[in-house]
Amino acid sequence: MIDTAMLMAAGLGKRMRPLTATRPKPLVKVAGKPLMDHALDRLSAGGIRKVVVNVHYLADTVEAHLNAHSNGMNVLISDERAKLLETGGGLIHARSLLGDDPFFCANSDNLWIDGPQETLGMMQRIWDAERMDALLLLVPLARAHCHSGPGDFHMDPSGRLSRRKTSHVAPFVFTGVQILSPSLLVDPPSDVFSTNIFWNRAIEAGRLYGVSHQGLWFDVGTPGAIPLVESMLAHG
Repeated sequence: MIDTAMLMAAGLGKRMRPLTATRPKPLVKVAGKPLMDHALDRLSAGGIRKVVVNVHYLADTVEAHLNAHSNGMNVLISDERAKLLETGGGLIHARSLLGDDPFFCANSDNLWIDGPQETLGMMQRIWDAERMDALLLLVPLARAHCHSGPGDFHMDPSGRLSRRKTSHVAPFVFTGVQILSPSLLVDPPSDVFSTNIFWNRAIEAGRLYGVSHQGLWFDVGTPGAIPLVESMLAHG
């Protein structure tokens, strides 16, 4: 059973300004609760016992919040105060804290609600380390609430993923939640880079897979998205 996760919480939250002028984006409240706490609740419900959280912008505020709201999990801080490393660089920086087994990785600024099955448990049942280097939780573009992009991936009947072609629309959007094999976290191109580098390698090897989320998902990227999300959560 996978019991470790990384929660991405180091970003500057530029698209969420002015709300992030005085607080980090993970602590912006939606439906009365900080975004980070929504994610921590889902991780705890999914059996996560150790969570590694990277911090950069207003890092002291994030750490203080985590000290008071750990959900009973063992919280370890991956300190990026000196330099923001993006998602791929953040994973490499936290590598020694994550251990040698597959782990979950989740963004702290996306909000998801479980469908008929508990989401992380469903992903664990599908995860197959023999075939996969990464398993991404995807949501159909038509159900990607508050998301304005053209989609990210195509998925074949076996679950194997390929990229959206330029100037085309893809049927699935990445939710910010994934399972990663530590074996993928090698040969960084620099200290600052995106997780896309790892995904591209997995695609080339035929080892990037996805699963469609059956619940609700919201891209809480801007202040304007918050009342829309809150309305949908309140009224369905």
